[in-house]
Amino acid sequence: MVKPGKAVTTRRFRGVTMPTSSHPAIRKVRRLGANPSIHGNKLWKSSLLLIDYLNTHRPAHCEKVLDVGCGWGIAGIWCAKALGSSVTSVDADPGVFPFLEASAALNGVATTQLASTLQNLSSRQLSRYDMLIAADICFWDDLVDPVFNLVNRAVKAGVKQIVIADPERPTFFAMASRCETRHCAELIEWKTSTPLRARGALMILHNA
Repeated sequence: MVKPGKAVTTRRFRGVTMPTSSHPAIRKVRRLGANPSIHGNKLWKSSLLLIDYLNTHRPAHCEKVLDVGCGWGIAGIWCAKALGSSVTSVDADPGVFPFLEASAALNGVATTQLASTLQNLSSRQLSRYDMLIAADICFWDDLVDPVFNLVNRAVKAGVKQIVIADPERPTFFAMASRCETRHCAELIEWKTSTPLRARGALMILHNA
């Protein structure tokens, strides 16, 4: 139980520890000048949807995982910790990586960092991975095409499973609908209730 007036510094979810902005390690990173510029300023709840889904439906192919638009990287960190995956954490903004490192260290794991836009992830790079995960990466209209094209390249490259989570933005549904038509992807609603609440949708694509 948290004492009245005492800031919450961590939250636990499905075996992973998530630092809040009040955690000493996060405060230290901020003091050192890290300043994410593309919405990488906190942990986003769609990552909880990813973690909960993968915890419920353990993937058959997860030795090498690509966490796209990783932000603080908690979904990839969970994969490293719970599934023993070798994880590459990708974000267009390298300013998120100090926060990711702090979050990973808190969980006793490490991930490989890669600064890249969606468009620059080549089929050759994607072919190295068994699973691609992402949360909150389709938040602008001009991201619909890049995310859809990323999925197309991943399928062509042989990535076995793709799971993308979102809080049900219209842009996400536009992208997911195209993946349903082209790749027979599945679109489902998902929610968590304990210990943290989150709700949204998942696009799931099996390419085995």
